[in-house]
Amino acid sequence: MRESAHKLSRKSIRRSKPISIQKSIRLYMHYVSINVRSAMQYKMSFFLTAVGQFLVSFTVFLGIFFMFDRFHAVEGFTYSEVLLCFSVMLLEFSLAEMFARGFDAFSGMVRKAEFDRILVRPRNEILQVLGSKFELTRIGRMLQAVVMFGYGIAKSEVSWNFSKVMTVLFMLIGGTAVFTGLFLIYAALCFFTLDGLEFMNVFTDGAREYGKYPVGIYGEKLLLFSTFVIPYALVQYYPLLYLLGRRTEKILIFLPLFACAFLLPALLLWKFGVRHYKSSGS
Repeated sequence: MRESAHKLSRKSIRRSKPISIQKSIRLYMHYVSINVRSAMQYKMSFFLTAVGQFLVSFTVFLGIFFMFDRFHAVEGFTYSEVLLCFSVMLLEFSLAEMFARGFDAFSGMVRKAEFDRILVRPRNEILQVLGSKFELTRIGRMLQAVVMFGYGIAKSEVSWNFSKVMTVLFMLIGGTAVFTGLFLIYAALCFFTLDGLEFMNVFTDGAREYGKYPVGIYGEKLLLFSTFVIPYALVQYYPLLYLLGRRTEKILIFLPLFACAFLLPALLLWKFGVRHYKSSGS
C-alpha cells in the first residue's frame, strides 16, 4: 500500500505541469485569503495572539535597553545603532515566518502522510506547502520591529539618501530569502527524519536572538561562518556598516541580493528529498 502510494506520488510529480508566475501568485494569494478568513473567524483569539507576539518581542527590546543603560556601547556600536540592526533582522525574520510558516510546520504533514495529497495535485508542491499555513498573527512581532526601526532611524543620525534606502530594502529582501531558505532546509530534512530537527532552531530563532547585535562583535570565526555558510552577515552586518557610514564601498548595497543565492542549495535539498520521499501512511 505504501509502495503504491509512493509510485502514485512519483507519477504525479512527473505529470505535473509548471504554471506561470502570474497564476502561481494568484493561487498563493487565494491560499492566503483562505488562511486570513479562517483566522478572522476567531477575532479575539487572533487579537490576543498578535498582542502576545508583540509583547514577546518587546521583552527583547527591554533587554537591549537595560544592557545599554549600564554599558553605553558594544564594540563601538551605540544603542540606537544596535536597535536599527535588530529591528531590520526582526523584520526579516517576521516576514519569512509569516509567508513561509508552512515549511516550519511541515514535519506534521510528513508524519500524517498529508504530503501524499499534495503530490497528487497538479500544482507545485512548494507553492502548496507555502499556502498551507499563513501566520497573520506574526503581524504583532512585525509591528514591534517597525516601531523599533522607526526609533532606530530617528536616533541613529544616519544621513539618508536613495542608496541607503535601497540598502534597507535589499536587506529586507535578502534576509527574508535567507530565513525562508532555512525553513525550507528544515522541511527538506523531514523527508529523512519524519520529524523536525530542533537544532535547526539555532539558525532561525537563534539567529533572531544573536542577530540583535551586529554579527561582527562575536568574533572572526562566526563572521566567516555568517558570510560564507549561512549568509546572515550579508543581510545584516556589512550593509549596516554602509548605512552607518563606517564603510563606503558601493558593493555593500547589493550584498543582501547575493544572499538570495542561499535559496538555491535549499531548493536542491528539497528536490532531493521529494525524489526520495516515502509515504509514512498505511
